[in-house]
Amino acid sequence: QVQLVESGGGLVQAGASLRLSCAASGRVFSSYIMGWFRQALGKEREFVGRIAWSNGGTDYADSVKGRFTISRDTEKNTVYLHMNSLKPEDTAGYYCAVGVAATHYAGAYHYWGQGTQVTVSP
Repeated sequence: QVQLVESGGGLVQAGASLRLSCAASGRVFSSYIMGWFRQALGKEREFVGRIAWSNGGTDYADSVKGRFTISRDTEKNTVYLHMNSLKPEDTAGYYCAVGVAATHYAGAYHYWGQGTQVTVSP
C-alpha cells in the first residue's frame, strides 16, 4: 500500500509559477508510474503528466507541454510538478497517483492523494 500526500497549491496570478509536491510513503517499487491529474469544477479528471519511478521518463498532456515538468527525488520518495506560465484555465484540484501502467487513463492508477487546489487569477 502507498500513501500519497500532495502540497504546494495556492492562489497565484496568471504567468506565475508553482511547484507541487507529492510525498509517497509505504512501499514504493521501481516499477511504479507516478501520475499527476487535475480536475476543475464541473469537469472530468484529466491527465497532466507522468513519470516513471525507475528511470525518470516523462510524458505530458498537450495542454501543459512546454510549461509543466515533472521530476522525482528517489531518496525523499517525492514527485514534483513544476508549473510555469500558469493560466486561469489551469485552475483545478491537482492529484498525484500511483500505477504500474504508463497510461493517461486515470482508472489505471491504484493509489491517489487527497489533492491540492491551484487557483490562477487573470
